[in-house]
Amino acid sequence: MNAHAARGALLAVSVGEPSGVGPDLALLAYRRNREAGLPPFFLLADPTMLASRAARLDIDIAIEPVETAVQAAFVFPRALPVLPLVNRHVDSPGRIEPANAFGTVEAIDRGVRLVMGGEAAALTTLPIDKKALYDCGFAHPGHTEYLAALCQELTGKQAMPVMMLTGPELSAVPVTIHVPLADVPRLLTTELILETARIVVRDLKERFGIAAPRLALAGLNPHAGERGAIGQEDEAVIAPAVAILRAQGFDAVGPLPADTMFHPPARARYDVALCMYHDQALIPAKTLAFDETVNVTLGLPLVRTSPDHGTAADIAGTGSARPQSFFSALRLAARMAGLPREKAAAS
Repeated sequence: MNAHAARGALLAVSVGEPSGVGPDLALLAYRRNREAGLPPFFLLADPTMLASRAARLDIDIAIEPVETAVQAAFVFPRALPVLPLVNRHVDSPGRIEPANAFGTVEAIDRGVRLVMGGEAAALTTLPIDKKALYDCGFAHPGHTEYLAALCQELTGKQAMPVMMLTGPELSAVPVTIHVPLADVPRLLTTELILETARIVVRDLKERFGIAAPRLALAGLNPHAGERGAIGQEDEAVIAPAVAILRAQGFDAVGPLPADTMFHPPARARYDVALCMYHDQALIPAKTLAFDETVNVTLGLPLVRTSPDHGTAADIAGTGSARPQSFFSALRLAARMAGLPREKAAAS
């Protein structure tokens, strides 16, 4: 492989919160990359912290610092390539170290820049602890919103991020994301639903190969409002969005009662469920396939995936973390980025 061929051939992985299972999952992914059919990747992390975690877990793999993503492509067959952080991390499984927040943010920032610069094929992020970042001055509601801000900074174009949880049995999108439940009725607008739906349809066509995506829109209130008897939002906000989408040629139905749209016969009638708030989408997605479901950010000029779970700090460093969702996130990132099969599977 020459340097030109190596450019953009690997996935970038940001290590996430060091007190959680992010480092554990990255180490497991490298150790099992061949048997699990995982694409090559490099990690944005502190090599010393990572070596300490590997020792805790008794994972005997080579860890090699690299200076560039191109170098990482050459290193991957013999060692886990790690692009070191300027802000050091302390190995603190289960215990938040406030200073670690700066390296966590740095890893995300550099990962985005490497993908946008063509040096990595896509970005897969390991879980962060939002409270730990907020306490250090992080100004964004979460990963998704920070990624959008970085993309806007780099391109000069505003990006609207759309979170999609996708697994073997369900893909679901929350229209409102990291906001208190009490704020949802105020934030939910016909325009927001329309913009979300259009982004979902575009990315399902371009990155998932679904020629004519079918959308099912959930109601906000019980029984989709019972024609206004249980809240006005379904008739006043969601139904007009569905009518506009259908008039514009989209395959959309709703608002549907959320309590009857996730059983198998109902799921067979749509490709993605557009839900009105965070838990309305994430509860069924994680319940149906917790270990295989992937968090994908649509609407950005890069491919970003993540496992569907949090930091799981209570089991960090114990060897009991289940890596399947992270493995699925790596595989999906490679597929969405259009990596050839010889680059999408470790050799």
